[in-house]
Amino acid sequence: MEPKSTSQNDEAVVLKDVTKYFGSLAAVFNASFVIKNGRLHSVIGPNGAGKTTLFNLICGNLACTSGQILFFGQDITHTPSYRRSRIGLGRTFQITNLFQELTLGENLMLAVGPKIFGLDHFRLAPMESSDALAILEEFGLADKWRTKIKNLSYGEQRQVEVVLGLALKSKVLFMDEPFAGLSPAEASQMIGIIGRIKGKVTVVLVEHDLDAVFELSDRIIVMHAGEILTEGTREEIRKDQRVQEVYLGGI
Repeated sequence: MEPKSTSQNDEAVVLKDVTKYFGSLAAVFNASFVIKNGRLHSVIGPNGAGKTTLFNLICGNLACTSGQILFFGQDITHTPSYRRSRIGLGRTFQITNLFQELTLGENLMLAVGPKIFGLDHFRLAPMESSDALAILEEFGLADKWRTKIKNLSYGEQRQVEVVLGLALKSKVLFMDEPFAGLSPAEASQMIGIIGRIKGKVTVVLVEHDLDAVFELSDRIIVMHAGEILTEGTREEIRKDQRVQEVYLGGI
């Protein structure tokens, strides 16, 4: 099944029949869809639906068994994850993936250092980078530059991961359960952060917090048993009887 599309300039990520087998188990089977540039898409579905495996395939952490992945028209199906990151495909993880014993500033400069100084002459900036500080200022974290990651709250650490994605100038930012483990107040802050970056960068969420999904998403992709069940706008997904039966319940 070929994904529907408009113009190639509007297509940030395109999946064509992407499949991943683990032995005889198809964790993802014939996934085809288009992530439109500048939009916020969410991928939802019950546990075991294949959402994180799908993210790992797109971001290069797993190899496809078959199918094709395009990134702004470039075939990245067999491109290593670090090269995908360099061309603008960013990601946050379910579990915070930061250097806990380093400061916020050091984590930030480790992320952007190769782009600023070059891979052959990489070093950490001894002082604050004005560009990096400007990003932190936007999210109220500039005063935490010299604070070790382990001394930040869990909600602040999740925010830092978003900041790292922006500092790397990601064109598309994949966020794996950004609301997991957050208090209601922290979740509200994260909604605000994602809302601010929406439109500046293409965002794709895997998330179980359906209130956040329906508040933020332009389009929603629903997975079930490794396959794409359906996709559509928020209202289309709310009204879809198949989605009601397998996932949403009374929402």
